[in-house]
Amino acid sequence: QEQLVESGGGLVQAGGSLRLSCAASGRTFSNAAMGWFRQAPGKEREFVAVITWRGASTDYADSVKGRFTISRDNAKNTMYLQMNSLKPEDTAIYFCAADQQTGWRTSRRLTEYDYWGQGTQVTVSS
Repeated sequence: QEQLVESGGGLVQAGGSLRLSCAASGRTFSNAAMGWFRQAPGKEREFVAVITWRGASTDYADSVKGRFTISRDNAKNTMYLQMNSLKPEDTAIYFCAADQQTGWRTSRRLTEYDYWGQGTQVTVSS
């Protein structure tokens, strides 16, 4: 069964760092664009970052640009999100997702993504 599993979330003070991982199993996602999204309590799920299938292109939400870095290791079927200078407003459940249909381009649209993980909680204290 194909699945994506996030890890690396936790509680951190403002200004700190966390590194999220998204491990794929059951199939290879090396041809998929991979994205990170987040959902804070009472808010809609929002785009955070995306990387194309070979890692040639990335895109970031303005709110995280310059602080977060997305990367992937196709040999390990794993994607990462390095989060630095964390702020309380970054508190959310973070989800990874795979876009198998158009892996050569970036997309911010949730509906473009075919597979989703269950999420990992990130809490940033002030």
